[in-house]
Amino acid sequence: MTLPSLSSSAFSVLRTPVLVLGLASILVLAGCGSSGTRRVSYETEEFDSTTTHTRSYAATEAQTCEAARRALLSQGYMISAANADLVTGRKSFQPASEVHVEVEFRVVCAREGGKAGKRSTVAFATALQDRYGIKKVNNSASVGVGAFGSLSMPFAGSDDAMVKVASETLTDELFYDRFFALLDRFLEGQGGEEPEAPSVAPEAPRPAAPLNPAAPATTFPVKPVPNPG
Repeated sequence: MTLPSLSSSAFSVLRTPVLVLGLASILVLAGCGSSGTRRVSYETEEFDSTTTHTRSYAATEAQTCEAARRALLSQGYMISAANADLVTGRKSFQPASEVHVEVEFRVVCAREGGKAGKRSTVAFATALQDRYGIKKVNNSASVGVGAFGSLSMPFAGSDDAMVKVASETLTDELFYDRFFALLDRFLEGQGGEEPEAPSVAPEAPRPAAPLNPAAPATTFPVKPVPNPG
């Protein structure tokens, strides 16, 4: 039994789908490999610096956070929360006509042990930047005409909406240096540490007044009374 022979043109027709399938498989595998080895931004976090977001002050928590509140207010931040150990503020920026940026600043004041019994506070500052962009939103409406039954006339339009496109924690050292320098200036205006209550020496006890010596008892002679019997 003899098999029919295939011409070269038939082989080329059969070979083309095989090559296409093999090329597609290679592209899929290459895509999977690249996605598995793709680096993400947080892999660069080394946790090796403690000076960008922190400063120490010779003051109480309440004094440090109050100075931070005044520093943010002086720069146009809207304060959303303020107490003895936490201050948060928010400010809006418009770097371009279709770009809106908001920065939320947060300061946490924590007590820290000082030398020779002096109180010290460490201030942690973090700024989060949210970026918004304008996005076109299409909408349509139809108006029915009663005289023509079900006839309607569609109207199409679009509205502009602000959509968050990015969110990032600011890590610029100069940005935080300027804030901490301003905080230090307001803290100096408060007088630094709380004044200690002056110590009052205990009053020395007054000497007791000497008691007058008791006068000696005076005796009078008693005449004997004769016994009548």
